[in-house]
Amino acid sequence: MNSTRTKVWLTAVIILASVGLLAGCPRKPPEDIVVRPGPVPVTPESEPVKIGAIFSVTGDASSRGNPQKKTVAMLAEQVNAEVGVLGGRPLEVITEDDRGTPDGAAKAARNLIEQGVVAIIGSSRTLTTMPLKKLCQEAGVPLIACAAGKTITSPVASYVFAVPPTTKLAVAKCFEYLEKEGIDKVASIYVANPFGEEGQNNIEAIAAERGVEIVATATFGEKDTDMTTHLNNIKAAEPGALICWGTNPGPAIVTKQAKTIGLDVPILQSHGVADMEFIELAGEAANGVQLPAGRLIVWEQLADDDPFKSLLEDFATAYEAKYGQAPNIFAGYAYDAFWITINGIEMAGEADRAQVRDAIEQTELIGTAGEFKYSAGDHNGLTRAAFVWVKIVDGAWQLVE
Repeated sequence: MNSTRTKVWLTAVIILASVGLLAGCPRKPPEDIVVRPGPVPVTPESEPVKIGAIFSVTGDASSRGNPQKKTVAMLAEQVNAEVGVLGGRPLEVITEDDRGTPDGAAKAARNLIEQGVVAIIGSSRTLTTMPLKKLCQEAGVPLIACAAGKTITSPVASYVFAVPPTTKLAVAKCFEYLEKEGIDKVASIYVANPFGEEGQNNIEAIAAERGVEIVATATFGEKDTDMTTHLNNIKAAEPGALICWGTNPGPAIVTKQAKTIGLDVPILQSHGVADMEFIELAGEAANGVQLPAGRLIVWEQLADDDPFKSLLEDFATAYEAKYGQAPNIFAGYAYDAFWITINGIEMAGEADRAQVRDAIEQTELIGTAGEFKYSAGDHNGLTRAAFVWVKIVDGAWQLVE
């Protein structure tokens, strides 16, 4: 098997493991799972199995959507080069660009549903995923989202799943740091959109549970470029740390301007900035920032016996070989969503939307974002263990734990 091949651990992954697509530590398969005896060649004349992908390839979230599109394209090529799906049928991925807008996402979903896709992967942000939740649920099309908003999977919609760890888990990880450091007074600043507001709601709730005082709070618009008034007010409140919740470029601006005014406290960011773009935008000010993040950005620093390392190395190596740059965590979300979808199709045994949905709900998988264990009551399937704690040192990610 090519050492750069993708490795994923699934409960029923033995269906694919024998053909070299997936590897790792497969559990003993159920007795009714039939193991393929060997590679099955793709038959081009066979009817393709269609899946859809909706990403913010252009627009404000392109740093997420573009790597996601590349990831799915790479993985689809790998599948078709070796075995296809369902006994040799070609896989056809139809990708749409929602341009970072809810209307664009809704239009893309309608187009894909009309084209008969068996499932849809995407979108890249909560704002553009919520219209998909409604449309896919109504149409009975499985959706595997690549955005982290709690509202995507809570309340549970039977056809809607997600792969990024939730905001609540990320905030809880931040409060683990505060407790470890003995910090009991914090300030918060967040972007005025669903992701930022969800983060702030969780900050307030967990602070109340942990007995941490929020001494100042501020919000900023997605296109704001001057946060100094907010930050001066925060500085005057004398917090022990500042938690910023948002996605670029706002958090990078907050970080730079906090350093400029001399706000000399630990700055904690959300998992939404676990990307080199943040370091590039914040420059020298990024050094010292800490945050919860997926293992993908620090995979080389993991212990050799870490159960995630082999999978992450194979994905990162293949992606960099093809595209000339390392994958970010958002690419990793697309990786996980892709294999969850393919596994669901193989477990279902046919390209039937309802049966694929049922199979996905039974999925257990080790992916780039963590160990997934979906169930009828949990369509995110991750725990706080999905995150590691990282710090930016000399312009690079450093694994703290």
